Amino acid sequence: MVFTDRHGGASRAPYESANLADHVGDRPDAVAANRRRVATRLGLPPPDRWVEVRQVHGHDIVTADAPLPRVPDADAVVTRVTGLPLVIFTADCAPIALVTDTAVAAVHAGWSGLEQGVVERSVEALRRLAPGHVRAVLGPCIHAAHYEFGLDLLERLATRFGAGVVARTAAGAPALDIPAAVRAALRAAGVDDLDDVDVCTASSADYFSYRRDGTTGRQAMLVVRGAARRGEDGR
Repeated sequence: MVFTDRHGGASRAPYESANLADHVGDRPDAVAANRRRVATRLGLPPPDRWVEVRQVHGHDIVTADAPLPRVPDADAVVTRVTGLPLVIFTADCAPIALVTDTAVAAVHAGWSGLEQGVVERSVEALRRLAPGHVRAVLGPCIHAAHYEFGLDLLERLATRFGAGVVARTAAGAPALDIPAAVRAALRAAGVDDLDDVDVCTASSADYFSYRRDGTTGRQAMLVVRGAARRGEDGR
């Protein structure tokens, strides 16, 4: 999997420069150019062969065997197909890659999706395709120091995931700890193998952050199943 940043693209302010999302008001030609640059740099299929979803902060998961004829409303994608890029766009929400020996998933998890169980449902969908050990990787997302959160919702999420998700911002206001909620959701799904890149989007100028900037671009997480080993399904 790869987590992009905001550098090296063609977009102008306030999307500068490597915005990869086509739903935020950026010029379509700039977005297309940015996606082509990423595909070329990473040796991926062209962007029209990527699998993306219209992220709606929900819990629905799509299983993909090929590029989709339309962009569905969902917040996660799973596949067993080798070389098929799955893409999630973020600017504070958590991008999570799930990997087994024979399948991968890309998950978009904001607070609402976490509460609705998108992580647990994604792990379940992945295991239906490929039972076995699941490894998770959490990409750049907002951290508690910059994520002030209403007490009523915070109490709901603490009930759902435990007191460990309750934190304080740098200014001392109530905050939600998104990485802690992701860890709790993964544990509930039976996944304890997690790598966290430990980057806060709101505190790093290298990343887009909606909470920090308002109108802004989106970075991407791209997850691709590699070539099959001997004895594996090599579709």
